[in-house]
Amino acid sequence: MRSGPEPFPQPATLLDSVSPYGSRRLTVEFDGTTTAAYLYDETTTIAATWIANHVRAPRTSDSARINAGQAPLMPAVRTRHPRGRPPFDPDTLQALWFEEGDGVALLERGTLLAVIPGWANSGRGMPGYSRDVIGQTPFAWSLDDAIEGLGPRVERAGQFWRWRNSTAGWAKFQQAALAHLTSRLGPGAHYWDGAQGRRPAIGISERPPSSGRPYTVLSTVGMSAQRMPMVEQVVDDPAGYSRVELAVATTLPSGVAALVFLWLAGYPWRAVTWFGPGHSVRWYDRAANFPLGGGYEGVLLLQDPSALPGPAAPDLSGFSVDDDPVRWLWIIPISERSRLIAKEHGSASLVSQLAAERRGWIVNPPAAALR
Repeated sequence: MRSGPEPFPQPATLLDSVSPYGSRRLTVEFDGTTTAAYLYDETTTIAATWIANHVRAPRTSDSARINAGQAPLMPAVRTRHPRGRPPFDPDTLQALWFEEGDGVALLERGTLLAVIPGWANSGRGMPGYSRDVIGQTPFAWSLDDAIEGLGPRVERAGQFWRWRNSTAGWAKFQQAALAHLTSRLGPGAHYWDGAQGRRPAIGISERPPSSGRPYTVLSTVGMSAQRMPMVEQVVDDPAGYSRVELAVATTLPSGVAALVFLWLAGYPWRAVTWFGPGHSVRWYDRAANFPLGGGYEGVLLLQDPSALPGPAAPDLSGFSVDDDPVRWLWIIPISERSRLIAKEHGSASLVSQLAAERRGWIVNPPAAALR
């Protein structure tokens, strides 16, 4: 569904929209005959969705256009407008991104025209949903047939961005999250911007050592304000896993240890992935530049690090957003060798090995040797 050699004209772009997190891009293109929408990541087309014919529909599929890489003319029996519909006015089109940033709804004058959800993938036969198509085709599935599930999802996306773009909404979330941390960890000290002007907005809260806790806890504030991508595609109960914050317990200087969040806090939305208990993440740069020192090359994320040596971890449970529980995942720096063990044998196997090596869950100044 892309432009090809003559006699087909080069399509005009009616809408070009990048997701708030910068990880996805939607374009809507019109070539005088059809309109189609395309969802991209940084390098490839993820999904291509037919939107409308603007000329009389053929009786069968238009193989010439398809073979030329053009958006196809939908056959008459598969479109609600077999005589074609007027071209779209670009000023009436709007992209409404899902809060996860991996899917998008296309609206015409505020009315749903198409939805390309996060699970859409033309290569796997799931091209996205279109208002004007009938049934399921390789180039679009009926939006009406899926509206029971997609309609509330789109409505929730609109509500989310109205809340997220309001000053009062973010301030209320921030206040509630910081109050929760205070109730679990005591008074805070420094607070840093962990997003550097990008979305999602994320803060970093420092909780200094206190009586009975000889280490600092640093926590993100803001990851849980929006659901992570991909969770609903791999977890039966996405509400229980969609929202997380990250924490690290450390005796390193707080300003140094906090740098790890500049890498990790926005990662799920930039990479269109999710963080869950037992997940590991590879550091993208040289080991010498790893934020927590020690020549480590990645992190292991644990909801309960008590299987590793050290005092009992603080219980940070009890916070929720839109009735979704928020999980705090503790950051444990690991080597690349350890990450590969977790990948091949599971995180439980790696935790057992680290425990046998007496690797604690509190991040201390690096020893001379890296385990």
